[in-house]
Amino acid sequence: MHPSAPSAGPRHHTIEAPAGRLHLVEQGTGPLVLLVHGFPESWYSWRRQLPALAAAGYRAVALDVRGYGRSSRPAAADAYRMLDLVADNAAVVRALGEDSAVVVGHDWGANIAAASALLHPGIFRAVGLLSVPYAPPGGPRPSEIFGRIGGPEQEFYVSYFQEPGRAEAEIEPDVRGWLAGFYAALSADTMPAEGAPDPHFVARAGGRLRDRFPGGALPGWLTEEDLDAYAGEFERTGMTGALNRYRNMDRDWEDLAGYAGAPITQPALFAGGALDASTAWMADAIDAFPATLPGLASCHVLDGCGHWIQQERPDEVNRLLVDWLDSLPG
Repeated sequence: MHPSAPSAGPRHHTIEAPAGRLHLVEQGTGPLVLLVHGFPESWYSWRRQLPALAAAGYRAVALDVRGYGRSSRPAAADAYRMLDLVADNAAVVRALGEDSAVVVGHDWGANIAAASALLHPGIFRAVGLLSVPYAPPGGPRPSEIFGRIGGPEQEFYVSYFQEPGRAEAEIEPDVRGWLAGFYAALSADTMPAEGAPDPHFVARAGGRLRDRFPGGALPGWLTEEDLDAYAGEFERTGMTGALNRYRNMDRDWEDLAGYAGAPITQPALFAGGALDASTAWMADAIDAFPATLPGLASCHVLDGCGHWIQQERPDEVNRLLVDWLDSLPG
């Protein structure tokens, strides 16, 4: 534990980075912990972690990933490749006057955090992955894998998101309603019952993802004000910057071919939800952690938890993060 004075509230600022401008939200002093969100979220997904990490003696910094929120949104689709997002993370550490950081990511942010640790082990001294386990680069071309998943009647959501403009046409006329349904579909307390149509798929004959979202109440972790915060940003920015992450998966596969099969050797943490499809689909990746994450010190699958782990179970995730951070070499 790093002793800390009572923490002031979160501070918003921007830095210059390869993206152009990155918006950061910072709280606390001490060793730097960089928090990287996933889709479709923003820095706000870490609102429960910032004060907890600050109180534990850490300098917690959550960013809006390029394409999101108040960060820059480059026009070119290939500006959202993994190499560029890793460069942004490294630029944040430098801009904050630090030599190194612990990087923690959720969902796509977990992939970005893992790639940051893999490509820049001298900067990112430890890596925490929430919801999406580390799977080393390599294997078949991603678009071919995802194209085969759905079968003749339905299409996997990743393939659906990869076609420019297609998901935007579904989401942007009703951003708030779509987000509410998407968050509910992957939350433990509101996800569709077993046997209901899977919300990760779209019917090939003119279907929409939202056709399979649950109706009714918001998940317990999501207030109307929280939903307003998320929806307000995407209503302003549109969805293309966020969706462009999916449109670079084949580029990433090519860019990172030299790292095929490479382990991440820094100290690592993984936490996922037992009811999260990512945990089930990637069970083999979790089983491979002794080889792929040899520095893994903390691995947890939380019973009764869905995909939005740090928002569904903030107190438990905060304890896991602080205990792990406190165990790291100084």
